Amino acid sequence: MFDTTFGTYNHALREQIRSWLAEDIGSGDITTATTIPVGSQSTAVIHVKESGVIAGLPVARLVFEVVDPALRFQAKVSDGDHVDKGTVIATVEGSTHSLLTGERLALNLMQRMSGIATKTNAFVTALEGLPVRLVDTRKTTPGHRMLEKYAVRVGGGANHRFGLHDAVMIKDNHIKGAGGIRQAVEASRAAIPHTMKIEVEAESLEQVEEALACGADIIMLDNMAPPLMTEAASLIKSRAPHVIVEASGNVRLDTVRTIAACGVDVISVGGLTYSFNAIDISLDLNAKKGGAPS
Repeated sequence: MFDTTFGTYNHALREQIRSWLAEDIGSGDITTATTIPVGSQSTAVIHVKESGVIAGLPVARLVFEVVDPALRFQAKVSDGDHVDKGTVIATVEGSTHSLLTGERLALNLMQRMSGIATKTNAFVTALEGLPVRLVDTRKTTPGHRMLEKYAVRVGGGANHRFGLHDAVMIKDNHIKGAGGIRQAVEASRAAIPHTMKIEVEAESLEQVEEALACGADIIMLDNMAPPLMTEAASLIKSRAPHVIVEASGNVRLDTVRTIAACGVDVISVGGLTYSFNAIDISLDLNAKKGGAPS
């Protein structure tokens, strides 16, 4: 399940998990080592304490696997499922020491990822019936971008660029630094492969006109009021129907449908990955079999 979910990123994520575990464990889990008999075996039940969309089960599985390959993780639901409070989403069986050592990291990751998936799903639901794509941004937690963008997809959204390396996105500071939209677009066009798209941020109709004249592939309408955004989107579609129109800036759950109705193709929401409520998820031991005192 994990390999097909994250593909070639599997090795990189394993290394990150090892690093995160080292940060938490340090020289050892002193509480577990001094309170739990060596050889103790337990079954742990992972359950949600509030409703939401689950994301991160394959990651939790990998955390426990890295801690102790002998642990047996069984998911009871799937990523993307909407679950109610009290739902058991997974069980883990094996060494009590290993279970308790991996518990916090596994829960931390699932709680955050499920929070992102739940918020994304709320936006997707608000856009139901409209031909608009909801995407995230680069406003992610350092070191967690892969997981957070995966959680957006689980919630029904899509991903914008993954980093600075995979697309040209000319924003206000690039425009200022280059001396204008035309200068920035022409310089980029001369340097990048023909397969790479150029996106230009526009804050006014004048900038939209300039971006169109330069042959931008995507035009982002940044922080425009709905009437101006509607005018800008109409202008772009009438002049260059192939150009993708993106809306961004201060997009909220109560405004996203109004923005979508302005005629845009894509809406990017940074808050999906930087402003969300983690879902409360807990792990409880419900069976324990003896072992030698530590």
